[in-house]
Amino acid sequence: MNKCAERLYNGLIKENPTFVLTLGMCPTLAVTTSAINGIGMGLSSTVVLVMSNLIISLLRKVIPDGVRMPAFIVIVASFVTMVQFLMQGFLPSLYDSLGIYIPLIVVNCIILGRAESYASKNPVIPSVFDGLGMGLGFTLAITILGALRELIGAGTILSTGSSALVDFSTMGFTPASIFILAPGAFFVLAMCIALMNRIKRKHGMKPAQLPEGCCGTQEKED
Repeated sequence: MNKCAERLYNGLIKENPTFVLTLGMCPTLAVTTSAINGIGMGLSSTVVLVMSNLIISLLRKVIPDGVRMPAFIVIVASFVTMVQFLMQGFLPSLYDSLGIYIPLIVVNCIILGRAESYASKNPVIPSVFDGLGMGLGFTLAITILGALRELIGAGTILSTGSSALVDFSTMGFTPASIFILAPGAFFVLAMCIALMNRIKRKHGMKPAQLPEGCCGTQEKED
């Protein structure tokens, strides 16, 4: 498989950061009350992942080992600040909805994990596709979680407050409001992970193995 395509497949399916590696659980559980929130948080994290992986890979031979983590945090924080200002200026309602979880992208284990385990050890192009794959995998996962919680808990799909793509509440559907509360996040996440594990077992795939720590698999190319 082409190396770039492999990095995309890795992030989307094989080592999906939410359903397989269970990383970034704080925003995953907190912001997925709707599909719109999931898309917003996922795409914001994807932009930061791609750009930080790009810069860290470019500087991988320059950054001293002793200060690599502080350097990574500074790079990630710079891109998070840019995304935060852009979202605040152009998407204020989404920015208000996501709240504190936008600046907390800086310490998201997915982003720091990919910086440490992949971008700091590999060339630029594979690192960019690694960030893109992980970011899209995260986006897909939390959008699914948000859509399910919104559908079951509010009876809508892609609601923006004043309107919704589909509104089942007008068709006699009675929502289970617990699913848009904190316990609902755990219920839906557990169901999605169980379904992912069942599919992987059916196709003879083993769950991804976590390395020491919590920041993603250790991968290095020659």
